[in-house]
Amino acid sequence: MPGMGLKIAVIGAGGVGGYFGGRLAAAGHDVSFVARGNHLAALRRDGLTVTSVAGDFRIAAPVATDDTTEIGEVDFVLLAVKTWQLQPAIAALKPLVGSRTAVITTQNGVDAPQQVADVFGQDAVLPGAVEVIAFLDGPGRIRQIGGGKLTFAEWDSRPSARTESLQAALQDAGLTAVVSPDVWAALWKKFLALASIGAIGTVTGAPYGVLRARPAMRKLLEDAMTEVQQVARARGIQLTEADVATELAFIDQLPAEGTTSLQRDIAAGRPSELDAWTGTIVRLGRETGTPTPVNNLLYELAGARAAS
Repeated sequence: MPGMGLKIAVIGAGGVGGYFGGRLAAAGHDVSFVARGNHLAALRRDGLTVTSVAGDFRIAAPVATDDTTEIGEVDFVLLAVKTWQLQPAIAALKPLVGSRTAVITTQNGVDAPQQVADVFGQDAVLPGAVEVIAFLDGPGRIRQIGGGKLTFAEWDSRPSARTESLQAALQDAGLTAVVSPDVWAALWKKFLALASIGAIGTVTGAPYGVLRARPAMRKLLEDAMTEVQQVARARGIQLTEADVATELAFIDQLPAEGTTSLQRDIAAGRPSELDAWTGTIVRLGRETGTPTPVNNLLYELAGARAAS
């Protein structure tokens, strides 16, 4: 497919979908955005405006709809909704997925690929992990303030023509694209750091800088991450104690005032991904007979905060 434009559908045109889809559209690919409400109306009326540290741009007349039957079969679907929006999004996939279509999951956590595979089969899914700081800055407007990386692969991490073509398209669009030699380890590494700091941040209301600077809090963070690493091992994922140290060092590089989306969503009383993050660790710990006492406690405390 090199040299040819790809046909791509983006489900969830918020920060992730709007930024990645916008860059791909600007690079000449046939991108359709699935959106709703005011955002959809603004996309149709004013186009898509992206302000970015990598350069601002505008797509004057993007293809935007709330009905996937209007799009038809595509080469790739970028599934960019939150975990709690996943079930309706999977239902909306049906008109888009043909025999060769690949659905790229970008959800935080480790459950989304299987949820899509339960409906369309493993061959239809490219498990993925996104690193970008981008958000909806009003209807029809995306603001990106850092990152722009997608790590993905086939279900069994084998090389394929379609992962090569997607990688080339993303790179040509000015994005960073990594085809992982072990995509499940890549997903779990991100999950290890995110779920742990997300739950502890939610419970304490504190930003990264405070959590990593207090010795006892740092130990709690390390203990939570180690439990995730042990659950991963019990599931056959090749994560080691060295990965815990690497991810802790990654957290040390984050902005001191930063927080996770989980912490912000729960603080604002919005639906959250708590069940997909810490809830998943608790569930998989139970299923594999792996003790997760720190995460069990964090899940209950964060759950109480979300309920109130």
